[in-house]
Amino acid sequence: MRSRVGSIGVGEWRPLLCSFFAFLLLLASYYLLRPVRDALAVNLGSDSIKYLSSAVFFVMLLLIPIFGWCVARVSGGLLVPGTYAFFIINLGIFAMGFSHTRGDGNPDPLWAAAFYVWVTVFNLFAVSVFWSRMAELWSESQGRRFFGFVSAGGSLGGLVGPLLARNLASMLSLSHLVWISALLLTGSAILLFSLAKDDKTKALAVVQPQRSQPSALRGLSCIVRSPFLLGVAGLVCLGSFLGMVVYIEMARLVGLTFENAAQRTAFYASRDLWVNAVSFVLQLVLVGQVTKRLGVGAALWLSAMIALVCFVSVGLSPTLLTLTVASVVLRCSEFGLAKPARDMLYTVLPSEEKYQSKNIIDTAIARGSDMTSGWIQSLIGRLGMGLAAWGWLAALIAATLGGLALTVGRGYRARGGR
Repeated sequence: MRSRVGSIGVGEWRPLLCSFFAFLLLLASYYLLRPVRDALAVNLGSDSIKYLSSAVFFVMLLLIPIFGWCVARVSGGLLVPGTYAFFIINLGIFAMGFSHTRGDGNPDPLWAAAFYVWVTVFNLFAVSVFWSRMAELWSESQGRRFFGFVSAGGSLGGLVGPLLARNLASMLSLSHLVWISALLLTGSAILLFSLAKDDKTKALAVVQPQRSQPSALRGLSCIVRSPFLLGVAGLVCLGSFLGMVVYIEMARLVGLTFENAAQRTAFYASRDLWVNAVSFVLQLVLVGQVTKRLGVGAALWLSAMIALVCFVSVGLSPTLLTLTVASVVLRCSEFGLAKPARDMLYTVLPSEEKYQSKNIIDTAIARGSDMTSGWIQSLIGRLGMGLAAWGWLAALIAATLGGLALTVGRGYRARGGR
């Protein structure tokens, strides 16, 4: 008989702790890079964001089939360390590129643009392959017991990364920050590789049936034929537009307020720290209560109403301080309320439809919405709209988002959800 410590078997402790710390180091690595990426986007100019978002979208379209093929055919024991090793090499190349700066202390614009695209793509694939590995490593019953604990490691990493960026930005160069991120990612890769080599972990592993490769055509077909999924896609598109309004306007104001990349990195790191800390608390104490007592539709509607209040505030007081507070509140609402509620919407769908549609909505449609939103804002911005006008326009879109949330919520309940 296997002895147990609480509900965790003795043979499960080591792989569980390795998984916890691997996810912690992975997200710490990403959230150390994120404020660096945003600061470099400011250096490039707010008008460049539409081009960067377009590049991200097309790189995603190129990589999704390759990624799907790898996930369907390569063992996670090899896929994850190999993927992370590739990313670590990339980080070393960027660190060396950033070590050569121009006279103003900023890296070459081509390096900055490439880094922006790379970090955005890195986030999607690094996290995705991590959870693919977790699904391969643990059985279904173990997943129910352990995935919450592993996710908590990621939440902790989401606090460690911004703390490092904020405290080190004024002391170290961008190149050094990237090297530290590479070191954190190396630690994550080593822990995951140790799972593949450990005999006890292999004994826990479950052989997974080969999953069908994601298909854009099948996913789009599912979405077009379903008013419910069209509504979910609409939530993502409208939310993307609101997010880009904040992102582009903040990049413009941060560029006017802070003089160099180090100050901008510290600013964005402080914002990410607040967002991740508050989102973690919301996920623990609010999301479950709202969805349990009022339903998923109510959680989506509440998030839209929070956005409405934020953008009305920006319209009334168009300053960087107001926009920063609104940004923190909006991202906390997104990560702590709206996104978990949107993920719950898929639970009422058949398995194949759930897998195909979610893959397309979370990748191609989300990134395509970012690209389209950037270009729309650029075109509208040529009319001379200031931050106040953007606030009122975004408030109108947030009200529309609230109405759509109620409609999607009714569709969710009609399919047996609550």
